Amino acid sequence: MLVLIGILIIIAGFLLRFNPLLVIMASALATGLAAGLDVTAIIAAFGKAFNDTRYVSIVWIVLPVIGLLEAYGLQQHARTLIGRIRGATLGKLLGAYLLIRQAMAAAGLTSVAGHPQTVRPLVAPMAEAAAEAANPDLSEDQREEVKAFSAATDNVGLFFGEDIFLAIGSILLMKGLLEGYGYVLEPLEFAVWAIPTAIAAFLIHGFRLHRLERRMARRPGGQEAGA
Repeated sequence: MLVLIGILIIIAGFLLRFNPLLVIMASALATGLAAGLDVTAIIAAFGKAFNDTRYVSIVWIVLPVIGLLEAYGLQQHARTLIGRIRGATLGKLLGAYLLIRQAMAAAGLTSVAGHPQTVRPLVAPMAEAAAEAANPDLSEDQREEVKAFSAATDNVGLFFGEDIFLAIGSILLMKGLLEGYGYVLEPLEFAVWAIPTAIAAFLIHGFRLHRLERRMARRPGGQEAGA
C-alpha cells in the first residue's frame, strides 16, 4: 500500500495549488522509492518515458506559427468572416464545431483541433463576433463566458467522441483490466456502448449552447438586445 503514496502527493499538491509539473515529479519519485527503486533507476525511467513520447515536443513548433498568424490578424479575419455569414448565431457556430470535433475524435483524429491551434485563434473570436452580432453591448463578463464555452465545447467534443474510436487508450485499458478478471470483450463492444453517451453529451451541451446564446443576447439590465 505504501506505493500509493504518490496518489496522496498528487491530491495534496493540487489542493495546495503547487506547480503541477513539480507535483507529478515528486509523486513519481516517492512512488519509485516506495517500490524499492534507487534514484538512478527512477531518473532512467523518466528519461525513457520522455524519449518514448518525444513527439509531444512538436507542439513547441506549432505555437510560434499560431503566434505569427495572430500577429498578422488571424483573429480579426475570423471575426470578419463570421460577421459576413448570415444566420451564423453563437449557438449554431459552437454546435457545428462540437459536431465536427466529436466526429473527428470518433475517427481517431484527436489532434486535428484543440485549444491552442483552433479554439484560441479561430473558434473563440468567431463565437465572440457571433455574440456581438446579436448584442453589440456585450459586457466583459459575457465575453469571458463565450470564450470559456468555446473551450468547453472542444473538451466535450473530444472527451465523448474519442471513446468511440477502437484504438483509443481508455478502451484498451478497460479491455486489459477486464481480461485480468476473466471478462473477454472486444474493443468494438466498448465503442458501440460509447455511442449513446456521445449522443447524450451532444444534446445536453447543445442545449447549454442554446441557453448561452439567449443569455448573451440580453443586455446587462436583462433587456433583450434590439428591444
